[in-house]
This record gives sequence, C-alpha cells and structure tokens, in this order.
Amino acid sequence: MKTHLPKVNLNERQWHVIDAEGAVLGRLAVQVADILRGKNKPVYTPHLDAGDFVVVINAEKVRLTGKKETAKEYMTYSGWKGGEKYTTVEQLRAKQPEQLIHRAVKGMIPKNRLGRVLLTKLKVYKGDKHPHSAQRPAALKAAH
Repeated sequence: MKTHLPKVNLNERQWHVIDAEGAVLGRLAVQVADILRGKNKPVYTPHLDAGDFVVVINAEKVRLTGKKETAKEYMTYSGWKGGEKYTTVEQLRAKQPEQLIHRAVKGMIPKNRLGRVLLTKLKVYKGDKHPHSAQRPAALKAAH
C-alpha cells in the first residue's frame, strides 16, 4: 500500500488580511502560524508548504497581557564579547512594531529550511494600509 501525498498547487494559495488591533499577541501569532503552515486545510502535510499568505495590519495596536509590556525583553547577540543587546516590548513597539508579530510567529514555525520559506509569506504592516490589495485578500477576524 502506498502513502498518498497531496499535490500542493501553488496557484491555489489564498491571501488573508488580519487586523491586529486589540488582539492578544500570542493568540494572533498561533492563528497566523497555522495559516502559514496550512494546518487549516485538509491537504496539510508536515514537510510540505501548503499554507497561504498572511497580511497583518495595525501591528502597533496588538495587546499583551500581564506585565509583559514592561517586563518582557528581546535579546540580540552580535557574536562579539559583550555584544548582547536587550530591548523591551515598549522600545520595540516604538521603533519597529512589525517585529513584535514577526518574532512571535517565527517562534511558532519549524526552525529549518521550510520555516524560512514559510516566513516569506508573512507580511506585517503598521497602520491599516498595505500594498497587497491587488491580490484581493480575504479578511479574517483575529483571535482575541
């Protein structure tokens, strides 16, 4: 007996727009990661890219629960001695609010070649304007 592998048709990829205003960051990131991987489709296969494109707008209006706004820190490392830099959510929201959602989703997808391909299908913008209207994205409600 042979194992059936679904054909992933690249022409059937959908575009989705999610408004992040008032949405909790973690719940939104789970929803976006599932769409990127294709877990919402019957043809989901763990080692294939069956997901859709996701456009997230109003990234600066995403919500965090508890004391995460001031206590949570993101660390970057340059590779040199003493090259660690820490950034709080407040600072990141002021400078690059898109990175809040991007980093949260990145942590929820595979850490391999497939994961890097999946991240290219995520488009995050501050404000409610985006340049992907030609793709006619379907509006999705963010998980609150």
